[in-house]
Amino acid sequence: MRRVMTALALASAVVTVAAACSSGPGKAPPSPVQVPATYYLSLGDSLAQGYQPGASGRSVVTGQGYADQLYAVLRPRQPGLRLVKLGCGGETTATMIHGGICRYQGGSQLAAAVSFLRAHRARISLVTLDIGANDPQSCLTATSAGKLVSCTVTALPHATSNLKAILGALRRADPGAHIIGMNYYLPALAEWRHGLPGELLARAVELAAAGYNDLLDRDYRDYRVRVADVAGAFASGDFGSPASVPGLGRLPRNVAAVCRWTWECAPPPRGPNEHPNQAGYRVIAQAFLAAGAASARRPER
Repeated sequence: MRRVMTALALASAVVTVAAACSSGPGKAPPSPVQVPATYYLSLGDSLAQGYQPGASGRSVVTGQGYADQLYAVLRPRQPGLRLVKLGCGGETTATMIHGGICRYQGGSQLAAAVSFLRAHRARISLVTLDIGANDPQSCLTATSAGKLVSCTVTALPHATSNLKAILGALRRADPGAHIIGMNYYLPALAEWRHGLPGELLARAVELAAAGYNDLLDRDYRDYRVRVADVAGAFASGDFGSPASVPGLGRLPRNVAAVCRWTWECAPPPRGPNEHPNQAGYRVIAQAFLAAGAASARRPER
C-alpha cells in the first residue's frame, strides 16, 4: 500500500511540473476579469438603514432592511454592485436638507448624497428614497381627531415643499439617475384593536395618510421618480377582507398587515414599534422591485 501511495505522489508531482513548464517561463496565470464598481445608493430615514427593535425594545440596525434585501436581489445581475446606505434614523425632510441628527460630510444627508452622485455619476445604478414619514409623525400617531387635523394642516404642506427641494437637488446632481421613492404604510392602524375609539381613529388616520401619500406620489412623478407603492402592498385602505392573525384573531386586512409585518402589535419590550420585521422589509423591497428597481440604469462603461 505504501509503495502505491508513493507512486501516486510521484506521478502527481510530475504532472504539476509539466503543467508549470507548459505555461512558459516567467508567465503569470491569467488575471481574473475586474468588474467595474457600480452603486446602489439608499437614502432616507431609519427604514433606509433598516431598523428593528432589539431584545430590550430599543431600535437597532439590522442587516435585513429593505435596502439589504433589494441589494441581495440585484447584485447577482450586477456583480460589481455595491450598497451605500446614507439613511438616518429619525430623519425628516428638513433635517435631510439642513442636518442636525446624523453626522455627514457636508453637514447633511442631502449634501452627502449630492456629493456622492456627482463623484460617481457614471456608476450610479439605483437610488432609493424614503423620506417624509417622520414629518407628520404626530399625525400618523395622533390620539385625537383635534391633534390629527392640526398637524395635517401644518406638517404636510411643509414636508412636501421640502421633498421638492430634495428631489430637485438629486436631479441636478445626476439628471439621469434611476431614482425610486416610496409612499408609506400606517402603523397607527393598529389602534383599531382598541375598541370603537380606536376604530374611528384608525379610519381618520388612513384618510389623512392617503392624502399625504397622494401628495408624495405627485411630487415624485414631477421629478421623474418612480414610486414604490408600499401603502398598496400593505393594503392600507382596505378595512374589509378580514384576516386571521395568530394571537389577535380576525382583523381588517390593513390592520392585519400592520400586525404581521411590523412590530406595532407585538407585546413589550419589542413592541409596540412602528418598524417592519424581516417579512415587512421584504414586502417593501418587493414594492421597489415592482416599481422598476430590477431595470436599474446600466452605468456607462
